[in-house]
Amino acid sequence: MSEPLRVLVNGAHGRMGLLAVSVVEAAPDLVLCGRTDLGDDLPNSVRDSGAEVVIDFTHHSVALDCFRAIVAAGARPVSGTSGFSESDVEEARQAVSDAGSSGMIIPNFCVGAVLMMKFAAEAAKSFPHVEIVEMHHDRKGDAPSGTAERTAEMVAAARREAPTAKVEEVERVPGARGGRVCGVPVHSLRLPGALAHQEVVFSGPGEILTIRHDSLSRESFRPGILLALRRVTELPGLTCGLDCLL
Repeated sequence: MSEPLRVLVNGAHGRMGLLAVSVVEAAPDLVLCGRTDLGDDLPNSVRDSGAEVVIDFTHHSVALDCFRAIVAAGARPVSGTSGFSESDVEEARQAVSDAGSSGMIIPNFCVGAVLMMKFAAEAAKSFPHVEIVEMHHDRKGDAPSGTAERTAEMVAAARREAPTAKVEEVERVPGARGGRVCGVPVHSLRLPGALAHQEVVFSGPGEILTIRHDSLSRESFRPGILLALRRVTELPGLTCGLDCLL
């Protein structure tokens, strides 16, 4: 029987970090070898703990720095932070390539949310008229969510060409029609009591199709976290998105 995989959780004091700690502690094939957070020396902690994998739940403003530090310290990063730009992703890809290692960027660990995006991309082939409404808790500082952005990108690629507007729109209040991601309107709600919710609303002559996903508790992220931790050592290079693992 192989030795349990040694995992360090960075951002361990946050909500998602605490969940990751409990996931690792409950898995027989994983062992929690360290917890770090803001102010800790991440590279030294990785080396001193002998961590093979580090799952990172820090703010997107420092996520790329953490990713690079983890790789440089000899571990494989699994970043659960949304907000990576295309250039950030390429830098992360280069970092793992140069190290001959592997890593992951997983903006959403919820299996249902990933399937929602796949179904939306399929629907967009027949329903080019589409808008996205995403709702998160009022402690989420960025908008739109990474999931909404990725959904819009997938929808735009699937429908190929945005439908022509019937009228020239005038926003009497700036932002009333939402922000545009790849030509897809995205509307962001931030409300207390919410967790993570998204509707992709399609329309055709005489009909409306809504694909909706709701995360009702952070327990919905547990299977995805476990899947990513178990697969990161198997897949070469950089893996982006949980959909690559399903």
